[in-house]
Amino acid sequence: MPDRLSAIRTRAALRSSARTSAELLLLLLTAAAALWLLGRMWPVLWPLVVALFLTTLTWPLTRFLRAHRWPATLAASVVTVLSLVVAAGVVALIAVPVSSQSGQLVDGVVDGIKQLREWAAGPPLNIDDAQISKGLDAAVERLQDSAGTTVSAVVTGVGTVINGVVTAVLAVFLMFFFLKDGPRFLPWLARQLPGKYAVHVPAVAERGWDTLGAFIRSQALVGLIDAVLIGIGLWLLDIPLVLPLSVLTFVSAFVPVIGALFAGFVAVLIALVSNGLTDALIVLAIIVGVQQLEGNVFQPMIQSRGLGLHAAVILLAVTLGGNLAGIVGSLLAVPAAALIAVVWNYVREQLTERDERPPRDGEADGGATVATV
Repeated sequence: MPDRLSAIRTRAALRSSARTSAELLLLLLTAAAALWLLGRMWPVLWPLVVALFLTTLTWPLTRFLRAHRWPATLAASVVTVLSLVVAAGVVALIAVPVSSQSGQLVDGVVDGIKQLREWAAGPPLNIDDAQISKGLDAAVERLQDSAGTTVSAVVTGVGTVINGVVTAVLAVFLMFFFLKDGPRFLPWLARQLPGKYAVHVPAVAERGWDTLGAFIRSQALVGLIDAVLIGIGLWLLDIPLVLPLSVLTFVSAFVPVIGALFAGFVAVLIALVSNGLTDALIVLAIIVGVQQLEGNVFQPMIQSRGLGLHAAVILLAVTLGGNLAGIVGSLLAVPAAALIAVVWNYVREQLTERDERPPRDGEADGGATVATV
């Protein structure tokens, strides 16, 4: 007799599937509402996020000073001022050599343009000066026609710069207060929360802080590897401004995608105007190779160890963050994924049932622990 479907079991499976689907839909709606709320609060949250990143970089020095009996305010002030001095030094390390060799670079750009025109005038393009002048006139005319759009873009760019300056200033002030009052935050938070929340929320916050520090340290290590490898390649090719380009590569590592593209473009441009097309192509090959190693080997391996995430999870998180929120999404995708993992692991620990039965014969002292999810 052939097997028949049980009507009772089928209805029970359908009810269970419907209930699970409704719960998943509710979770998705909650996540969408949370993302919408974050978007509305982003002008306030973004300086806070930047301040937290800066604090994770500067907290080890602050902790060292406070451990040697420095007052909290004095330690935070010294570290904040020292951070600003270091940032100014990095800018000077890039700007001073560039300005001292600006004449050489300008001459190289002019020579490069001349070589480009000579190449365009020969076969197979055979473009003469009259055609080039005509093309330039057409470009100027098109630029004049789009003057309104250009002005609008400039105004938008100025607004972006102003917002960036305001964000930086707020982030520095917030970093100072985090360095000064950070150790008092978790005890204060525990006093404000009722019941078990006074234990669980500070515990998750402390783990999240450790995870954020691991992310910043791993990102700095990846940037250092990029800067060293690319700097060695530039030095072997005798490209000018090796040190500023290496520093720029390290700093740009903290800005995913755009940072690497910008640093690579600057290095290739300098190689082109100073050493010619062949060396520029070699520099481009070096940068592409190092970036491939970074994205597919160094970054997933280093961050997976520091954050406790699998390399594939990191790659997927960066891809998803970039699609959802562009550059900022790529920057925050990995720490966000790591913080979600921290919360998930903590919840699993709290929901795990521990068997506290007395030990049986042959078992180790202290009993066995059975974990069920």
